[in-house]
Amino acid sequence: MAEFIPFLMFFTVCLVLMAGYPVAFSLAGTALLFALVGAATGYFDMAFLQALPNRLFGTIENTTLIAVPLFILMGVMLEKSRLSEDLLESMADLLGGLRSGLAISVVLVGALLAASTGIVGATVVTMGLMSLPTMLKRGYSSAQATGVIAATGTLGQIIPPSIALVLLGDTLSSAYQQAQLNKGIFTPKTVSIGDLFVGAIIPGLILVLMYLMYVIVFIRPANQSKPDIGPVSKTLSRAMRNLLPPVFLIVTVLGSILTGAATPTEAAGVGAFGATLLAAFKGQLTVSRLREVAQNTTEVTSMVFLILIGAAIFSLVFRGFGGEEVVEQFFNNLPGGIVAATLLVMLVIFLLGFILDFIEITFVVVPIVGPVLLAMGLDPVWLGVMIAINLQTSFLTPPFGFALFYLRGVAPDSVETSAMYRGVMPFIMMQLMLLLMLSIWPQLATWLPGLIYN
Repeated sequence: MAEFIPFLMFFTVCLVLMAGYPVAFSLAGTALLFALVGAATGYFDMAFLQALPNRLFGTIENTTLIAVPLFILMGVMLEKSRLSEDLLESMADLLGGLRSGLAISVVLVGALLAASTGIVGATVVTMGLMSLPTMLKRGYSSAQATGVIAATGTLGQIIPPSIALVLLGDTLSSAYQQAQLNKGIFTPKTVSIGDLFVGAIIPGLILVLMYLMYVIVFIRPANQSKPDIGPVSKTLSRAMRNLLPPVFLIVTVLGSILTGAATPTEAAGVGAFGATLLAAFKGQLTVSRLREVAQNTTEVTSMVFLILIGAAIFSLVFRGFGGEEVVEQFFNNLPGGIVAATLLVMLVIFLLGFILDFIEITFVVVPIVGPVLLAMGLDPVWLGVMIAINLQTSFLTPPFGFALFYLRGVAPDSVETSAMYRGVMPFIMMQLMLLLMLSIWPQLATWLPGLIYN
């Protein structure tokens, strides 16, 4: 009976989350309820909960996680400064003469916003409000238009600097050290968020190229006699004026990390300051705008850290029931060894993406399976990039894909939800294809970190 309790605990928290209860309280409440029942039946030692204050204090004082509010501030500031509107107009001017020029513009602008904001919801809503009506007017089908916008908005998951990569990197760093300590290595190597940023660059660029190839080959607007958006008489200088500031900010933030001049946390501070300067230069840095940015940043940051606290309680109780040993024994007994274990974990994460958010999966699943997989010999950077791309699909997979929710909220009533589901299917297949490519050629994720840091 005791060995089934961890699986029952995991299954119960999934049911509670599907019922719509807040994530942080679902994690903590389920864990504490199981702990009380386990203590009453003799299956759980309440002494495990004595480590809870140290765990929570360690989470709050984690300097690496300071990058989270700073990157959120950077993204919200760029969103409120109307940067995306200017970028889309500039790209549409440059590519308006091409067939599917507007769709290509959406992908390119989405990639730039992903590298400068990293906030999926903001990108999807902004691109939906600006480009969806025009795309429908220019002859794109509802499925084509919504598919491109929703999929492009999720690029912020994999292209650094990404909030998802920050959270995943911190979780994998702890799992990697724990895996090495379990193997008797008392001077463990470390893996940083910067390693994960560098490892995600090439896969992120490949995914953007796959999106562009699909748009160019398969997406054909019905009305090809008109330019995709607006007049084509805008000058190249205006386009470059709108394009260079965010590109410079991206290069500064990522370049400081790649060259080792700054840690991800320091680079996040540079990015937040740079985004504030861009907003000031555009005349958008008003008192009301600052108040709005500060409020949005505080809300998102509080939500993330509250989920972190709930996840810390859940993982502590899970370990108290011997969950780690059960998972490790289960993986070691699989017929296919490390290949079967990795495939199973990726399949579980993909299926959970239909019902859970990426933060929930990162804080619940990764701490459970991460130490076991890393102890079996997987490269932490490769595993992190694989999980990040897999989590990206959770934004697109119905019925609970958050990118679909965001776009549904701003799409006109004439756009059917079923059309949105059809539109994202090719992009989900491309994400899965990228996972297959990384499985065959892991160097796509490990080559650049090895080149830079070695």
